[in-house]
Amino acid sequence: MTNDERWTAFATRDRSFDGAFVMAVRTTGIYCRPSCPARRPHRHNTQFFDTPAEAEHAGFRPCRRCRPHAADGAPIERSVQAAREYLDARVGQRVPLARLGKAVGLSPWHVQRAFTRLVGVSPKAYQEARQRERFKSDLRKGASVGRATYGREATEIGMRPGSYRRGGRGVTIRYAVVPSALGFLLVGMTDRGVATVMLDDKVQALEATLGYEYPEATLVRDESGVAATAMAIVESIERGNGLSALPLDLRGTAFQMRVWAALREIPPGATRTYTEIAEAIGSPKAVRAVAGACAANPAAIVVPCHRVVRTDGGKGGYKWGIDRKRRLLELEGATSRSSRQAKA
Repeated sequence: MTNDERWTAFATRDRSFDGAFVMAVRTTGIYCRPSCPARRPHRHNTQFFDTPAEAEHAGFRPCRRCRPHAADGAPIERSVQAAREYLDARVGQRVPLARLGKAVGLSPWHVQRAFTRLVGVSPKAYQEARQRERFKSDLRKGASVGRATYGREATEIGMRPGSYRRGGRGVTIRYAVVPSALGFLLVGMTDRGVATVMLDDKVQALEATLGYEYPEATLVRDESGVAATAMAIVESIERGNGLSALPLDLRGTAFQMRVWAALREIPPGATRTYTEIAEAIGSPKAVRAVAGACAANPAAIVVPCHRVVRTDGGKGGYKWGIDRKRRLLELEGATSRSSRQAKA
């Protein structure tokens, strides 16, 4: 569409163009959908964008009256998605709740509650996780990064080495067990993030495995405190999407951390071979070690080792059962195909 056509659609409040573009007003710093009932601004004060995200990246905030960022899906879901996009565009910056709420047209209390419920972590934890993700991405891109830096990575994104060696001594892990499409799912968290995600058909087996993996940790069943994160993971299974933003507190070697970070870069609906992962982390000859790191992955779904397959096209192994791996890949593949068809 030309800007003249967009202006005509806005001037006539044509609802058929809602979702096709948004219009921003420079004098107010607000952007609207074409059908917005608010008073029309002077045309020379307006600017058009294809998506709400582009308008927000340019510094505009959504109109509270027409809620242009809620054009697709439930309004609160779109508001939370807009909040995520706002934070994604400001990785490394501190964005207070008041500023985030104002940007997406919600009160600070409302954006905190809705964001935590739908994303599984608070906006603050999300910002911290995105900062860690950028650090890991920079780490993988740096050709001259040494072993000392990888040691730093293990400290930044995982359980401290001392706690790892002592089987979690001095660490409190709160956990919850919830049903999912793949059986029962146990999520264990420290005050730094998700420490473990397990799958099994029996609750008792999950709790026994947790005790075996963390024999010296204080284990506290906390359904209410961990419920939001657990349900976010369950929803990711049902919808076949990703969970790249959840903060993690994993225990592992520096090499395992590099592999797990690379796994989190694989988008839903896609797969990589063990060889490709080895090449991605700069260790092309470490294919077997990559397979070992996948097998040692403590956080199912969140660290998507199920997206790694054999070079010959076979599914390969999976710690939680090959049937679960096949089911996860089917769900993610279906979601990915639907998304592509919707955009076509």
